Amino acid sequence: MNYVEPIRDLDVLESMCRYLKERNERNYILFLMGIYTGLRVSDILRFRIRDLKGKQEIRIREGKTNKRKSIPFNPILKKALEAYYPGKELNDYLIKSRQGYNQPISRQMAYVILSDLGESFGVEGLGTHSMRKTFGYHYYQKTKDVALLQTIFNHSTPGTTLRYIGIAQDDIDKAYRNFKYF
Repeated sequence: MNYVEPIRDLDVLESMCRYLKERNERNYILFLMGIYTGLRVSDILRFRIRDLKGKQEIRIREGKTNKRKSIPFNPILKKALEAYYPGKELNDYLIKSRQGYNQPISRQMAYVILSDLGESFGVEGLGTHSMRKTFGYHYYQKTKDVALLQTIFNHSTPGTTLRYIGIAQDDIDKAYRNFKYF
């Protein structure tokens, strides 16, 4: 399994959103779901339109932890979803594959989508967990609230959370760059 990074640069993140919105609405929604909820891609791919449409919050039992989670809709995500729903059946998967009848895309296809996106923007180390890590990284940069982020991610320690979102590595890199004897 490859180690993936968050998208740290907000200008690049915004450009990626615009790029996806113009080229593929389904992939744009996948990306927004990831960066605005911090959910794992395996959980995002399980959603059907009926799970979200007309709701005030996202309710889920996370696949990995089996814990229930309730996430209020971010206004940007909510607006994008409202524009995405027309023409879709309530039973349709949110991130629907073009293969077969009413199936979600695979985790492998989600990886290809994100990997290609990273390649298009010259961002190395982009994968499906990059969306979740991007949410965490920018939440932490804005709030410095590692305790709440630890709870959101169901991590056991603050150190685990900081390593997960790349903050610990950023600090290590900075220490090496700034170290001087004289």
